[in-house]
Amino acid sequence: MEKIKNVLIIGSGPAGYTAAIYASRSGLNPTLISGLEPGGQLTITTDVENYPGFENPIQGPWLMEQMKKQAATFGTEIINDYVKNVDFNKFPFVVETEKEVFHSYSIVIATGAKAKWLNIDGEKEFMGLGVSACATCDGFFFKNKAVAVAGGGNTAVEEALFLSNLCKKVFIIHRRDKFRAEKILQDRLLKKDNIEILWNQEVKKVIGDKENRCISGIEVFNNKNKTKTEMKIDGFFVAIGHAPATTLFKTKIEMDDEGYIITSPDSTKTNVDGVFAAGDVTDKIYRQAVTAAGMGCMSAIEAESFLNSKKII
Repeated sequence: MEKIKNVLIIGSGPAGYTAAIYASRSGLNPTLISGLEPGGQLTITTDVENYPGFENPIQGPWLMEQMKKQAATFGTEIINDYVKNVDFNKFPFVVETEKEVFHSYSIVIATGAKAKWLNIDGEKEFMGLGVSACATCDGFFFKNKAVAVAGGGNTAVEEALFLSNLCKKVFIIHRRDKFRAEKILQDRLLKKDNIEILWNQEVKKVIGDKENRCISGIEVFNNKNKTKTEMKIDGFFVAIGHAPATTLFKTKIEMDDEGYIITSPDSTKTNVDGVFAAGDVTDKIYRQAVTAAGMGCMSAIEAESFLNSKKII
């Protein structure tokens, strides 16, 4: 019979890798299942300036690779697979991946979050053909061209700033009359000559050419004067935030209306004893790499405490 795991970590962003580092250093011999997007959102992030310990900007993919190596150095078993089913009613818990079935005495859920979409005409059809949710990934394709960014939070402003260094013109389209983004980001945005802000407007449709596999523009609705206009652009970036990647755990663990896993105050404990949640799956406020890492640390310490209480270790 297979050996039952002490700690099984689902997900490989800052939360998952940090949980693995702490659990492995505690001698718990954790197993981490990396998922379909190893490294999480930081793998599509350049110029990370706000992760402590680095004087100059660092690259997101590099940071995640360092975390992965650190976890492996201390003995974490890292498996490149994805989880397709879990059973938290049984103990040890059952986790089924595409390739095999695992049993574990404790679980850390660190599956992160994914980009939200507008769900408008043409958006899905031209995804990867001019429509994107990642300026870092696709911005280069629109060098010296005109692009638009939809959104008004940190994500949208950061995407627009990144694109302004590549593109001839950047339109940022927001349905309200002010941004939700941090002031420091807004100040940077307003200093850019090639960024134009379109207030009180919403993108209603992506216009494109199926045969040439590209977009030619977007249809924009002004929610003040109720008029529609067509804008000619080469690329369209959706930057309206993210949704937690928790569909797998629906009905199996307590969540809020938005799909974020509910944890006890100042804890990563869920409503299932022995199952913990860390990072963007439970954090809708901060959503930072450093806070996700901190929660990963908490989850490993709490998992160890749980295993001790059950006299498993």
